[in-house]
Amino acid sequence: MMRKNYYRKLAFMVTLLTILFAYQKYTSREKEPFPDVRFISNATPLAYLSDFDPNILNKEQWQKLGFSEKQTATILKYKGIVGGKFTSKEQLKKCYAISEEKFNELASFISLPEIVEAGKSKEYNKIGKKELTIARRFNPDQFSANDWLKMGFSERQAEAIIKYKNYLGGSFISKEKFKECFIISTENYSKLHPYLLLPEKTPENFRNFAKSDAVKTKIQYHTFDPNQLDIEGWKTLGFSEKQSITIINYRDRNLRGNFKTPEDLQKCFVISPEKFQEMKPYIKLQEKQQEKTDFSKTDLNTITFKQLIEFGLDERSAGSIIGFRKKLGGFMNKQQILTTYNIDKDIVQKLISIAPLNNSDVPKYSLVDAPEEWLKNHPYFKYSADKIIFYRISNPDDKKIWKLLKLKPEYEERMRLYIK
Repeated sequence: MMRKNYYRKLAFMVTLLTILFAYQKYTSREKEPFPDVRFISNATPLAYLSDFDPNILNKEQWQKLGFSEKQTATILKYKGIVGGKFTSKEQLKKCYAISEEKFNELASFISLPEIVEAGKSKEYNKIGKKELTIARRFNPDQFSANDWLKMGFSERQAEAIIKYKNYLGGSFISKEKFKECFIISTENYSKLHPYLLLPEKTPENFRNFAKSDAVKTKIQYHTFDPNQLDIEGWKTLGFSEKQSITIINYRDRNLRGNFKTPEDLQKCFVISPEKFQEMKPYIKLQEKQQEKTDFSKTDLNTITFKQLIEFGLDERSAGSIIGFRKKLGGFMNKQQILTTYNIDKDIVQKLISIAPLNNSDVPKYSLVDAPEEWLKNHPYFKYSADKIIFYRISNPDDKKIWKLLKLKPEYEERMRLYIK
């Protein structure tokens, strides 16, 4: 029994000494320094940024600001929802694709007022659409596109409503048929319904009714070649200016300059089946040999879309060159053409080695007398336009303005191409 107690005491003493030894070692050792914490940010400083208007940025330009393709698509969709134009920084900030950190990074460069001016916010409701203004009962058959605009529909919606009426034969026939117009939402139809001076139901003999009551055109048709008509020519056939431009663009871009058969006209969406049948007996396509362009004598500042296609460029490349040239007011040198987006550079290189460039008619200004609209729309000046306009008020001297702008050499160099 005594031996058993002895061993118990011994075990207890060993345990106690072990605990004391461990505690002494723990309290006596020096504390190791805690490693420094370094936070890594995904955002990269956009040192190259200058002031910009978010309303004129395209998909590629949003992506250059650091947004993904998906975020860019969301921003552009949001722009459409708010009426096609951002009116303030406050409004832009509400786009959920732009984080608070990203907005703060860009805010000082955004050429928009901080908040929308008083009164302007009432023009649009929460989803960016104009509220309809309906003063009294009306017959929609008697409404022009301008009347629909005054009511609150957009220009595009007004044209679609008129086109739908013409498709029905010149009359909406009934409230039932009016409701079927795809451009009029259920919500807007419910607002319009009490004011419509139309029968509730469509007559059973609607098809015959539409044919007999269709509005007849008073156009005196003569034989015509659709490949020879300009905007005025199409307008004399009963088309609006916008429709005429669409037909010409369809001919020049989609069909490479020529309707080959009368049925080609029928495929253009602004020409209704009824209108085509009306014109068809008078359509006479003349066969003619295409004269080949002498590109060694064709000025790059006047070369046409069709001639670029003839040289071998695809429609995308040809359209990009014509569009960029129009924005610039003309090319000052051939290398500018090679900087155009979405072009086949190999073919363009061949073209500029053959074709001459005359820049004598290209508009040039000084920074002091350049029109504000020109500054804000020109691709090379628009991001510095507001600064130029501000600086020249108190410094009407080009040399001083250039110094104040503090531009990168490459930016200043291309801007000076258009300075006299």
